[in-house]
Amino acid sequence: MAARISRRRAITIVAAMAGVPVLLKAGAARARLVEWQGTTLGAPSTIQLYHHDEDKARAAIAAGLAELARLEAQFSLYRADSVISRLNRDGRLDGAPPDFVALLSQSLRVSQATVGLHDPTIQPVWKLYFDHFTAANPDPDGPSPYALEGALSLVDWRGVRLDEASRRVSFDRPGMQISLNSGAQGYITDRVGDVLRAHGFTSMLVNMGEERAYAPKPDGSPWRLGLANPADPAKAVYELDIENKAVATSGGYGTLFDEAGRFTHIIHPRTGKTAPRLLGVSVVAPTAAAADCLAASMILVPPELRADVLRAAGAEMALYVTPDGVSDKVEA
Repeated sequence: MAARISRRRAITIVAAMAGVPVLLKAGAARARLVEWQGTTLGAPSTIQLYHHDEDKARAAIAAGLAELARLEAQFSLYRADSVISRLNRDGRLDGAPPDFVALLSQSLRVSQATVGLHDPTIQPVWKLYFDHFTAANPDPDGPSPYALEGALSLVDWRGVRLDEASRRVSFDRPGMQISLNSGAQGYITDRVGDVLRAHGFTSMLVNMGEERAYAPKPDGSPWRLGLANPADPAKAVYELDIENKAVATSGGYGTLFDEAGRFTHIIHPRTGKTAPRLLGVSVVAPTAAAADCLAASMILVPPELRADVLRAAGAEMALYVTPDGVSDKVEA
């Protein structure tokens, strides 16, 4: 079960990378490709950057990974001592770290832009599905309607009280919990990118679960990403060239609760029903946090509202992907 309820890679880098922590490859005359691979909040992560000085590259990557560790300690739902776990356990948090406040604030703004289809308080329903399908001999039809109704009664983004000045967070009712998984990987991607830029790097692709491309490669070419085939995420069905932008992809296939794939991690916050397994969406935005906060909920947005939601959330484009390729392209 643990292998099934895990995150799967939604974007592939078309130029495949070697499976080593840090590697210097032969490249352009004045800059070589430096690569790192690891995990962020349980998802595969990579850093690709160009530089001629290996020591400087290693120092920058080490600083970026320190930033990753610092932020994971705030956003990880799997750590009992994380900031978000303390908030969910106690129902309030005083003096929340500025990064936590910033991401939660952005998440709530996206909730407003999507008319609640993005809802960070979905965690009780996610936990209900998780507990149900990790129990012995679970009902293949999912949790009972009664249990689902109870979990849904705790879902309402408007019940999150955030005072940005005092950095105080609280919930309107006992039992509410939040997840920032739709946004945290993108936020960490942006922050790690900031660290690398502070070390003097510009030509790089940073992926802490979502992708953000900075300056082009030294030869002037853009970074090329492959959007995953929902039926086989190891393969790409569409290629996208980007620079100075971010891409976040989400799909039901990313996390499956059950063997049959009937229940996925993208949950409608009003009905509790889950999104189809074989549909994905990729959102292009100026920052990875903006793209990541929006990606999963764009699957739930009705077609006639998609362009308006993209504009309201500050994103540029959404690509809807099926096993046959891109089925719809929506621009803000």
